[in-house]
Amino acid sequence: MATPAGLAGRRVVLGVSGGIAAYKAVEICRRLVDAGAHVAPVLTAGATKFIAPLTFSALASEPARTSLFDSDEPIPHTRLGQSADLVVVAPATARLIGTYAAGISDDLLTATLLATRAPVLLAPAMHTEMWGHPAVQENLAILRRRGVHVVEPDSGRLAGGDMGAGRLAEPARIVEAAARLLVHFGDTPGPGSADLAGVRVLVTAGGTREPIDPVRFIGNRSSGKMGYALAGAAAGRGASVTLITTVDRPAPPGTEQVRVETAAEMAEAVLSRYAVADVVVMAAAVADFRPKLAAPEKIKKSEGVPEVLLEPTTDILAALGTAKSGQFLVGFAAETASSGRTPYPGQLVQRAASKMVAKRVDLMVANDVSAPDSGFEVDTNRAVIITPGGTAEELPRMTKIELAETIWDRVVRSLREAP
Repeated sequence: MATPAGLAGRRVVLGVSGGIAAYKAVEICRRLVDAGAHVAPVLTAGATKFIAPLTFSALASEPARTSLFDSDEPIPHTRLGQSADLVVVAPATARLIGTYAAGISDDLLTATLLATRAPVLLAPAMHTEMWGHPAVQENLAILRRRGVHVVEPDSGRLAGGDMGAGRLAEPARIVEAAARLLVHFGDTPGPGSADLAGVRVLVTAGGTREPIDPVRFIGNRSSGKMGYALAGAAAGRGASVTLITTVDRPAPPGTEQVRVETAAEMAEAVLSRYAVADVVVMAAAVADFRPKLAAPEKIKKSEGVPEVLLEPTTDILAALGTAKSGQFLVGFAAETASSGRTPYPGQLVQRAASKMVAKRVDLMVANDVSAPDSGFEVDTNRAVIITPGGTAEELPRMTKIELAETIWDRVVRSLREAP
């Protein structure tokens, strides 16, 4: 496998917490060093029960550290945090994730995580039941909202012979994710040096609600997670981001949030800001139809089944394509499989490509929202990115945050190649 670009000369703190997958961190360390990174290993007390610090000291760029108090340095976590270009924690146990989310610094590794302003990449590993526990997922959601990046675990054989999700991602995938983060953040970590610095971005998120009466509406299952991931990733890469959303949740750091509810409100909010945008990403699930007339009062069940006449809403993506004057337009095509079968790759690509041409979109992201691990309400997606030249790039299952970064990679590349 080729050595990932972006790691040469960069300082990486490699955190190792106490799980059986700690042995795989040795391979991660070796790959980072082979890619030219300066690696400073930090092991928790639990990690030393699984693997000796001497192993990392022999492979890394400096001796492994295991304690706040094992050297003459008065504040080793500050030095490590301030000097790091990137902090990678692999494996990240449920304990480490929870401690980090709570802001508790009870050892050298968690103190370093709180002391750094460098990007942080977590690679969780734990048993399936622990991985699926609401507390673990909520802690990860907290960290993601704060800008922490996560390499989702794989499914496979776990400790004790069980099979399931929670297996540490392969070292090559973790190192590739680390390299990708460093490329995004440029020579000096921080939003000001990111590759979208100075770009004005408009992102939509969530599903619209079209009222039938004051308490009922026509809607969809969109959670807004993809739009929020895109907005947060763009802001992290230096863009000036406006997020137009139907979702009641905190805005990603560094973004301006505009709340709307209906397709008409979203159309007005987007179109009124379109002229000053450089990149527009229509990730929202906008209703195609709305009730022609909404009842002014709640419709009573005793009055019988109401007749709801529908009319089409504004096709916002098509309107943006028609009005385009230099903006880069990204669309989403949510499709469902027929007869319970996934439409990849042919049907999905064909449908999305047709929409792309008809609506003058520069980049189309197609995904099958009928799959249980993809689309609405979940944290992962399986997508195909389609370019105007007809190239269809089928992506593996990944988190929406990872997909957001991948989409921005393609946008940045297109902007740089534009005449």
